[in-house]
Amino acid sequence: MRIERPLMRAIGILSILAILISASGLTASSARKETNGALPPTQPAQTSKQADLAIIVNKSNPTDNISYSELREYFLAERSHWVNGGGKVRIVMRAPGQPEREAVLHLIYNMNEKGFTSYFLGKKFTGEVLEEPRQQNSTPDVIKFISYIPGAIGYVRADEIDASVKVLRVDGLTPGEPGYKIKL
Repeated sequence: MRIERPLMRAIGILSILAILISASGLTASSARKETNGALPPTQPAQTSKQADLAIIVNKSNPTDNISYSELREYFLAERSHWVNGGGKVRIVMRAPGQPEREAVLHLIYNMNEKGFTSYFLGKKFTGEVLEEPRQQNSTPDVIKFISYIPGAIGYVRADEIDASVKVLRVDGLTPGEPGYKIKL
């Protein structure tokens, strides 16, 4: 009996996925929990001074204010386009190991690094997303990327923003205001 080529391809992809999950030390049940955000998140790196992270977008984006839940939907790739005509959403993250990334994984994604990787691997595998968030090594690189890409969204320390990007209000608050939730 011949196995059809598409079936063989699917079996190969599933085998690769199983190897990746196995290599990351996750069990099927823990991977499932992490992709649902159910695992206890890791604590963000502690710094001597608690700084606010600014959520930034391209200056051409007509959005000025979003709710915290909308922010999560954008970062989780549950929304692929800005609701007000701002184009395709392009998420920009700092590279792994950076304190800003740790804080965002904890506060916005409610995941650790392994959960984040598994979540986007699953989204790519099912075809829900074509690419995972872009990674940049430095704040200037994040700002430059967002200033060039109309639908981009990312984060930087509030004291490091410049005039080439726009800071979004989250639940009506900007960094530095009492009650602002996104802190390093």
